[in-house]
Amino acid sequence: MNQDQDIKKKLYVGGLSYNTTEDGLREAFAQAGTVESAVIIMDRETQRSKGFGFVVMSTPEEAQAAIQLWDGKELDGRTLKVNEARPQEPR
Repeated sequence: MNQDQDIKKKLYVGGLSYNTTEDGLREAFAQAGTVESAVIIMDRETQRSKGFGFVVMSTPEEAQAAIQLWDGKELDGRTLKVNEARPQEPR
């Protein structure tokens, strides 16, 4: 599989509640298809969620379904922003 397809399956999920867990995120996105991974980005110093994460779906079609299902919708009391993840900028 090429990297372009990989990018189409990886979703940025913003607006996460501090109460949302990786398991909760995985369960929510499983409604749209098979979740390969769900990661919430944590602050190194405080160990609290930074309020965003990434979900990798098993196909680009499932990723699109997840965007339609969750973008602008509420999870754990917060409205989510969901879109295709952009490649990480080199530091």
